[in-house]
Amino acid sequence: MARFILSLAALERNARVLREVAQRSGAHMLLALKAFSTTSCFSALKEAAAGCCASGLYEARLGHRYLGGHVAVFSPAYRPRELAELLCFAHHIDFNSLPQWMRFREQCLAHPRAREGRVRFGLRLNPCYSTGHTPMYDPCVPGSRLGIPPEQLQGADLRGISGLHIHTLCEQGAQDLIDTFRAFEQHFGSLAASPAITYLNLGGGHWITKPDYDREALIALLREIRQRYGTELFLEPGEAWAIHTGVLRVKVLDVFESLGYHHAILDASASAHMPDVLEMPYRPDVFLPTPYGSDTPALSLPGEHYTRAGEPGVLPYTYRLGGPTCLAGDVIGDYSFPCMLRPGDELVLDDMAHYTIVKTSHFNGVPHPAISVLHPDGREETVCQLHYEDFLRRLG
Repeated sequence: MARFILSLAALERNARVLREVAQRSGAHMLLALKAFSTTSCFSALKEAAAGCCASGLYEARLGHRYLGGHVAVFSPAYRPRELAELLCFAHHIDFNSLPQWMRFREQCLAHPRAREGRVRFGLRLNPCYSTGHTPMYDPCVPGSRLGIPPEQLQGADLRGISGLHIHTLCEQGAQDLIDTFRAFEQHFGSLAASPAITYLNLGGGHWITKPDYDREALIALLREIRQRYGTELFLEPGEAWAIHTGVLRVKVLDVFESLGYHHAILDASASAHMPDVLEMPYRPDVFLPTPYGSDTPALSLPGEHYTRAGEPGVLPYTYRLGGPTCLAGDVIGDYSFPCMLRPGDELVLDDMAHYTIVKTSHFNGVPHPAISVLHPDGREETVCQLHYEDFLRRLG
């Protein structure tokens, strides 16, 4: 049975890096729950995370209960009842449009926690500066629904607003943030310098824990921003907390040849269990546990050896890895292996923690992979195993 395995030791490693950046820069690091929400692993992150950022009520409730600390919320639109509940425990609530803020402003400002300064309100802005490569993940593309463009703020009544929020990056480096912030300053610098603005949120998408990420450049920028604007500063990375901390171990269900391709059907689906493979698109590294292997995925189980699968045609046997659903495009990719694959063989798909588990579904009724936690002592603990009854309940 397919299973996700998450390493507490690897999560703690990433948390140490983020904690150091926060301490040296004075910025607050929030965990983006849209990327990683496995509460069984929060113990590894709590000391480094100042809190969480949530995309709506359910994530906010989860972060408030299981992670604690600061709760920052942004949603493209709020339902009145959801907003009423968020006002009771969130610390920052950011709005996506001026009309929505105006619709809810009096309700927000009249709340006792707002009068006491325990909840503040911000606007998400669009600096109209793209650095990404995938339009689907770029909030600054023409026609974007995310963030308020500069021209809409001219003459706007911003009473009650004390925060500004930008989020434009997706798995990018420090220079992308530097360039984006310069564009932000060009459009919104005078607003950011206003005494009414008490916090700036630079969003997520920062690959801070990647080995080649320029953390010194990031720290220098964050210090500069704090000195220039005198505000609280927040970052909300998601993938940076969970990069290289988990794998998806799958089994081969069937192997056959068709129309010139050798296919291997796995017990996990790109569509249902790793949709970023289709959406980004993202090509995961694949490993074959072998007694003679010398390669190592980010998370390896004690006593195992691995061989990394190659590009098509590099190693003797090439297979198209596919899922067990009826979707024709449920394909992970073409990989080559040193030996023939057979039903029952196990494969390891690397880096399957962030933006994977949170996006899974029960499409086609395919069984959901179990979720296991690997403890530092090598003990593997299953923390979630979904069954037919879970599939049935969600369909009503």
